[in-house]
Amino acid sequence: MEDIPSYVAATFIAIVIAVLGFLYYAISAATPGKKSITPSLVITLIVGWIFFICVQTFNGYFTNLSGFPRLPLMVCFTLAAIAILFVWPRTRAILMEMPITTLHYIHIVRVPVEMVLWWLAVSRAIPMDMTFEGSNLDIISGISAPFAAVFMVGAQSKSRIGAIIWNVIALALLINIVNMAVGYMPYYYTPTGGQSANLGVFYFPYVLLPTVIVPTIFFSHLVSLYQLIFKKDQLQF
Repeated sequence: MEDIPSYVAATFIAIVIAVLGFLYYAISAATPGKKSITPSLVITLIVGWIFFICVQTFNGYFTNLSGFPRLPLMVCFTLAAIAILFVWPRTRAILMEMPITTLHYIHIVRVPVEMVLWWLAVSRAIPMDMTFEGSNLDIISGISAPFAAVFMVGAQSKSRIGAIIWNVIALALLINIVNMAVGYMPYYYTPTGGQSANLGVFYFPYVLLPTVIVPTIFFSHLVSLYQLIFKKDQLQF
């Protein structure tokens, strides 16, 4: 990992900060009021989770490949937390009020994420098949996100069916790259034919891709679809 240029890590850290900014704005809009501590509380919890993941990374917890798959286990914890948000009525009500345009604009970060993946592949930290030069088409979601935000859920132009279709397709592209990423992890894959294993995500700061960035993107799709399907009145922009 020493051969990866420093600007790659800097770019990725900027992506993490941008994602936190999108989340803070969306939660703030869903919980208006000067006395609401919900946005700060949520971001504090996420930052705490990031700190925990980083500490475990520096301690070599994830690079110890013996025993159970440790990194996928951390991802399962985040998915369980997301599931709880949809089960608990109080948080479900907040999800319903999150501005749907913000939930679409957040997917713009998928473009720089794909650039980071390509840089990692060039440095042989991940397989090239996980980039837009291979079988990963997720960059399409990032490029099309602003158009979906403006023309499908925008304040002046709306298409509920179009937004549902876009979210389903973009979610499928996300699942595709996640499936590849898991398949190329050293738990399950032995490099052959010059193809690298997916090792980059076991190190800081790229460990935050499967543990923070991807779950947040997944969460944004779920909340958007939840609103588009079940919110019959005017959507919150």
